[in-house]
Amino acid sequence: MSEKILEIENLTVSFDGFKALNNLNFSLNTGELRVIIGPNGAGKTTFLDIITGKTKPTEGNVRFKGKNLRPYSEHQIARMGVGRKFQTPRVYLNLTPRENLELACNRFKNVFSTLFRKPPTAERRTIGGLLETIGLARKADMKANLLSHGEKQWLEIGMLVAQSPDLLLVDEPVAGLTDEETELTGELLVSLSKSHSIIVIEHDMEFVRQIAQGQVTVLHQGSVLCEGHFDEVQSDPRVIEVYLGHEVDHDQPIDLQQAALQE
Repeated sequence: MSEKILEIENLTVSFDGFKALNNLNFSLNTGELRVIIGPNGAGKTTFLDIITGKTKPTEGNVRFKGKNLRPYSEHQIARMGVGRKFQTPRVYLNLTPRENLELACNRFKNVFSTLFRKPPTAERRTIGGLLETIGLARKADMKANLLSHGEKQWLEIGMLVAQSPDLLLVDEPVAGLTDEETELTGELLVSLSKSHSIIVIEHDMEFVRQIAQGQVTVLHQGSVLCEGHFDEVQSDPRVIEVYLGHEVDHDQPIDLQQAALQE
């Protein structure tokens, strides 16, 4: 049995009486890529906020590599090995991809030292490898503001990887991407899953189908509605009903991708 890198036990988060997460239980194996889906308001963002320490649980615990995260700040949890990518790329637009990665490789660097001091040989090799991995080797020395939206997404993923996290949290990485960029993003995440544990929050069901290697978790009203392989989840009447907001005719199969588009 694989070791659990993340365990969430009986977790509830209340905001003025509203339960954004409600007695949620979840676990992730080391080296697993897990996709989490669910309709708007299911608690997906709060789920990530809890893991990173941005929000503290009202009840329950989050354990990362066996350690209870409740006492720790966002900064401390990040240093423990949790990296988060937000929906909108957060990169330094006036720096090149190479310079962005140099900053990310050493969190104690500042922009001045990055621009005017030559990085050591080992770091240059690491950055060169990352540029190849994220598909930006040919654009390594152009300003990041000239990159496409998808390329900025890849750069931010590369910046997270540069910090050597054990767990990557990736929030809707293909929103606004072209079909080609979406496919390449999927290939990148699957490649990274060989050396990282990854949680991906996503709405695009075709993308979920592409990257889902094992279980998919469905959240609804702050709890886990069901878990299973993608084909099992997409044919589960409960899942389709929460996306559509009403009961469905179980004799008439519905494409979950179409249901997601109707949110």
